[in-house]
Amino acid sequence: MIKVENIETWGFEHAIRGMRNPLNSWSRSDSSFGYEACSGEFVPDLKIDENDLKLMRQLYVGGQPHRKYLRQIFAVMDITAPLYWWKEFDTYKVGTTANSCSTMHKIAAKEFSIEDFSDEHLETGWLACLDDTIIPLLNRARTKFIATKDKRYWWQMIQLLPSSYNQRRTVSMTYENVMNMLDYREGHKLDEWREFCKILKQLPYVEEIRDGR
Repeated sequence: MIKVENIETWGFEHAIRGMRNPLNSWSRSDSSFGYEACSGEFVPDLKIDENDLKLMRQLYVGGQPHRKYLRQIFAVMDITAPLYWWKEFDTYKVGTTANSCSTMHKIAAKEFSIEDFSDEHLETGWLACLDDTIIPLLNRARTKFIATKDKRYWWQMIQLLPSSYNQRRTVSMTYENVMNMLDYREGHKLDEWREFCKILKQLPYVEEIRDGR
């Protein structure tokens, strides 16, 4: 299971301006950046036209030494996913920042329930093991920890907690990270990666830039 919410992107204007610095070609830029009124609010009005898009594609195909502009375009989002997925996501440390809900500090904040875990692929017997055995054990340790503040019960929760436990993080990353994830994770065996890549492909101009491959 993966859930992605509160997506924002920014940085296109200064990234495109900087992209044209090496050849002093600012006059060829044909994109527009601004805001338009929508339902009483001002929302970004971004339009990248053909000259800029063509150069973005050319630099993208040229590889990482040439597509530095991607590192100046940013995306931020809230992601809820199981710990086994976060373990793989953490390989993308460079250019990403994440603030997570703290398992260390808040593990006993609420009673454990089946909704706290990604269990969609567990077959009946294994699901019963999680629901009827592991979760009750976690809750037993939680109850004893709350009552006694004895850290040994905290350790029982920490070390027994399955990797299917869902954690929420607010993540910021560059478009370079986005492109790398799409290149290397789009066909991954984990459903979470395939679903996440579908969402990344919906970010503004990701697919248009990658069309230059």
